[in-house]
Amino acid sequence: MNRPETPGRLMPIPDIQSSRDERRIAIDQVGIKGLRYPLPFADGDGVTHTVVATCNVYVGLPEDRKGTHMSRLVALLEERALPGAAPLTVAGLRTFAEDLVERLDAPGGRIELAFPYFVRKVAPISGVASLLDYDLRLTAELAEGRFLSTIGVSVPVTSLCPCSKEIADYGAHNQRSLVTIVAQPREPVSIAELLRLAEDEASSELYGILKRADEKYVTERAYDNPRFVEDLVRGIALRLAADPRIAAYTVEAENFESIHNHSAYARISRGF
Repeated sequence: MNRPETPGRLMPIPDIQSSRDERRIAIDQVGIKGLRYPLPFADGDGVTHTVVATCNVYVGLPEDRKGTHMSRLVALLEERALPGAAPLTVAGLRTFAEDLVERLDAPGGRIELAFPYFVRKVAPISGVASLLDYDLRLTAELAEGRFLSTIGVSVPVTSLCPCSKEIADYGAHNQRSLVTIVAQPREPVSIAELLRLAEDEASSELYGILKRADEKYVTERAYDNPRFVEDLVRGIALRLAADPRIAAYTVEAENFESIHNHSAYARISRGF
């Protein structure tokens, strides 16, 4: 009768990935893409949220190495998803990238994480609380000893047309707008700061639940703060440019027009 092999008698398994490749062509990025994983995340307030992130994790591959160890990339995420693991933070992205490069013995690496982020907001008059979702995207790249990271937020807001307000006898058209900020920080910048910046420059911010008194307030606030799409990006760009913690930024705004069958769009990018 054949008996199963004991660990001491197992045949060695060849490590094909680490074998030599004779084509002598280095690969810029190789790894895993589109993996969804639950990860603990904490912003500057220190409160930990469990997010479901879509993860892309890549390393550079030297010209003489046949392949990379894909399972180690998943293991890197798994360790951060274990109960009791320290939450991922914006400030901790560099450590994450350094761990990636060291574990894969790679010349460089890149991490991209995208996930919905929920904030509990309080209505301005009634005080009723509800959750509002934002889309976040974090990147971290380490190559030749140089580290770069970006923080991306997509923020839904309201914009009211200044031209419509000026020419109409009563009322003015408004629309939902989406503001996207991508910042490359010199020093850590919190997610909450970027969200607040976008909402402060809009005609009005959004809330999950509004009572009638709240609806009156946000409608009148939007009317008192008209914004073209150009106003949105310029106002945000001025504030980003004045922040010494931010080395580069891109700000985009798309107004989903309520009286046209198209969107209005504007973009400013500096430093990238």
